[in-house]
Amino acid sequence: MIALAVFRLAAYVRSHRVYQAFLLTLALLAIVHGSRAPRGAEATVLVDGAILLVPILAWAARSLLDTEPDRQREMSAIQVGGRGKEVAAGLLAAFTACAVFAALGLFWALLAGVSGSPSSGLLLAALVLYVLSALAGTALGALTSRAVLPSPAISIMSLLLGFLAMLLLSSTSLYWLTVPLIPWMKAANSGELLGSFPELTAISLAWCLIGLAAYGWLRRRA
Repeated sequence: MIALAVFRLAAYVRSHRVYQAFLLTLALLAIVHGSRAPRGAEATVLVDGAILLVPILAWAARSLLDTEPDRQREMSAIQVGGRGKEVAAGLLAAFTACAVFAALGLFWALLAGVSGSPSSGLLLAALVLYVLSALAGTALGALTSRAVLPSPAISIMSLLLGFLAMLLLSSTSLYWLTVPLIPWMKAANSGELLGSFPELTAISLAWCLIGLAAYGWLRRRA
């Protein structure tokens, strides 16, 4: 399974599809962190960057999973000993790619986005949030990949609408019905990030795992 995940990552890089997400990430980071935020706004900078990266990470995950032709994907399932291992290898490769881009986002935010040094608690919270951002991107990208949605047009529209639905639903009192993107941003802006951290982390992780499980269920025969 690990070998297949590495193979898919290598194919993603060799196909040059990686540059699509890489350039989008650089463009977003250049805009978001075009100037340093004032002291005291470290939480806002770190959280906003993680949230805005989600659709780009989803694009990266979707692109990686779509790199392998359908016939090759079927052969991979046979070679690794079953559909479950093939799906897991794809998700592992997609999450690894998303984690690299998320790490780039966090590094850029710390290097060029903040004026002061974040506290250890805030830095840990930011690290967890960027991991959750990578998980959310992986789940959304997987659910809109070709194996689930064969039509490229429907796939792209579903990815964008899925992210917009997260934003809209999370801005209401029913934020717990999705990954709570807006509550993360509100908590950072109000200075309550660390206090809200356990609840928002639990909700985010739960929905990311549900999304990944849904992808696994949909891929039972695809």
